Amino acid sequence: MLVAALALSLLSSAAMAQLTPERLYNGRDRRMPVVVDTPDGFAGEITIELRSRGVAEAVQTAPGASGRVDLAALFPSLWRTETPTTLYAQLVLDGAPVGAPLVLQPMLTPNYAMNMSEQNPMLPVVGKGRVMFEDERVSLRHQAGLSDEGEREIVYSGIRAYVERHVVFETTAGDIRFRLRPDAAPNTAFNFRQLVEGGLYTDVIFHRVVATLPNGAPFVIQTGDPSGGGSGGPGYFLDLEPTTLRHDFGVLSMARSDDPNSNGSQIFVCLSREGTAHLDGRYTAFGEAIAGADVIERIAAVEVGENDRPVDPPMIVSARLADAPPLGLEPDRVSRPVAPTPDR
Repeated sequence: MLVAALALSLLSSAAMAQLTPERLYNGRDRRMPVVVDTPDGFAGEITIELRSRGVAEAVQTAPGASGRVDLAALFPSLWRTETPTTLYAQLVLDGAPVGAPLVLQPMLTPNYAMNMSEQNPMLPVVGKGRVMFEDERVSLRHQAGLSDEGEREIVYSGIRAYVERHVVFETTAGDIRFRLRPDAAPNTAFNFRQLVEGGLYTDVIFHRVVATLPNGAPFVIQTGDPSGGGSGGPGYFLDLEPTTLRHDFGVLSMARSDDPNSNGSQIFVCLSREGTAHLDGRYTAFGEAIAGADVIERIAAVEVGENDRPVDPPMIVSARLADAPPLGLEPDRVSRPVAPTPDR
């Protein structure tokens, strides 16, 4: 009993420790003030680590202190790097990571996507076509001798800093918990988080369920239209964003029309790698389920009618942001449940 009580006490103390940015936007070559909260009376070692998601070793480590510190002064490389990427700042007390990490997203010139002709990839088309981002278009023009451009100009303006949170969908079929992936698609992940926080995904149905494609591969379940009809959104469009996250079971991705830059609030959850691999590079995957695989499967199993619309649509009753654990202590992404082998 004493050991259990001590463990609970330590967990409670760790829960009080957190890095918190003073502002969301931080211009380049300026101070980046953050507040280091530690448990009352803590007298141990305080360090802050810069980390990349999925990498075991810290990129850099610096000594910290309780109270207000300048993250840019601790890590001058944040402004000096020639290849800015999304990093995470993790508070570490006495060698143990505590609190949710800070997402440090570089504010970069967007890589704009367009539909190009399948026959002539340098010719823009209206409607369906080959999705190409600007860096690829510039490279093609340069190779064809049509331009002096060798690379697109990328301006690094600063860093957007915020505490990482998970997203929980409370649905009529159960709860699904997602980890967002700003390291893979930072603008899309942040936009989705804002929509969740603003209450858009309240009493919103799953209006499209495609359990399997004609080839038998599991495909997607789709939601996020406040009107429920399948063509609605938040009242604005978000540009397509290149992503390093592959479509696979439990992966969260943006739905859109033929226009690649028509992303809004509609999203889909993938049901298999084999059914959604062809979406890579054409749709922006930005999150992954870490709990609720059985709920995803239940939604995928509902009866559907014309246009893949459920006869009795499952619903997201509410969506909320939830505390994220320290980086490296999160659960793995869910896997597709294996159907039980029938008794013979």
